[in-house]
Amino acid sequence: MVNFVLDVESIASSVLSFEGVRRKRDIRRVTSVLRETLSAPDIVVRGFGEDAAILDVGWGEYLLLAVDSMWHLLIDSDPFFAGYCSVLVNVNDVVAKGGRPICLLDSLNVSSWDKASAILDGMVYGCKKFLVPVVGGHLQPDAPTSELSVAVAGLVDKGKVVFSDTASPGDLILLAVDMHGKFHEKFPYAWDTTSWKTPEEVRLKLSSMWAVAEAGLATAAKDISNPGAIGTLAMLLEASGVGGIVDVRSIPMPEGVEAERWVRTYPGFGVVLTAKPENASRCLKAFEERGVAASVIGEVTPNKKLILTDGKREVEVFNFKADSLSGKPD
Repeated sequence: MVNFVLDVESIASSVLSFEGVRRKRDIRRVTSVLRETLSAPDIVVRGFGEDAAILDVGWGEYLLLAVDSMWHLLIDSDPFFAGYCSVLVNVNDVVAKGGRPICLLDSLNVSSWDKASAILDGMVYGCKKFLVPVVGGHLQPDAPTSELSVAVAGLVDKGKVVFSDTASPGDLILLAVDMHGKFHEKFPYAWDTTSWKTPEEVRLKLSSMWAVAEAGLATAAKDISNPGAIGTLAMLLEASGVGGIVDVRSIPMPEGVEAERWVRTYPGFGVVLTAKPENASRCLKAFEERGVAASVIGEVTPNKKLILTDGKREVEVFNFKADSLSGKPD
């Protein structure tokens, strides 16, 4: 097996130049305008900057809502996988909050019914995999391009929810990723860990986050999405108003995969989270007992910067006084 040398400057450069990170920078342009719509603060517990909006509608549980659109390049290249991923990403948004998805809604624009059929087949496959139904949606049957957006509703106990913006200086930074995967043949950063597993195997991995939330072990968490592990961590830290330092030597990685590629990877199941030092070992155990690799990779700092180190050198990747990725308005 090839052993790659960890070059902290190269890793930092790969994060900064990554399209998945760059595409997050425009979120605030939207949320800074839409924040004016938040006219019911007693209902909205958390909104912009979260994996899923968290609403208090008067039950013993919070209602979780999220929505994701599928990348047009994914739809064009592999419409079945796009349909499948539309379910996966929404499920992960809810699970990262400690919640359980209850249903999906879709909006489908159709330019080709052959492509639309593949998208729908992928959605059905995903729904059977993650045991969540599509209960309604919208169809545009004569659209110029094929497009797919899917929304999810979920529930989480009020005392067990894990926010994205509650990390504090001194917390440890943890990374948990399902290593039992393979890269998509057309998308070099898509680490598929679910499509070929049974629903029971997939649910076991998801239950690791439920165990962490149930025990109140995490101070903050986000599921790893398009910007990769470091980019997702940056979103969490920025939303929390803090910084962090990450030792790249501690990042769990599959054998034979370059670090520069791995930090850009979007895994089928992966979470960045923070925890008090006294709870870190229990967090790690919750993931490891369910077959998810997990490590402490760094520490939360008060300086509003994300720094990578290899033990000898330190490289600043983000300065949150200037960089905005989370979409959380000031």
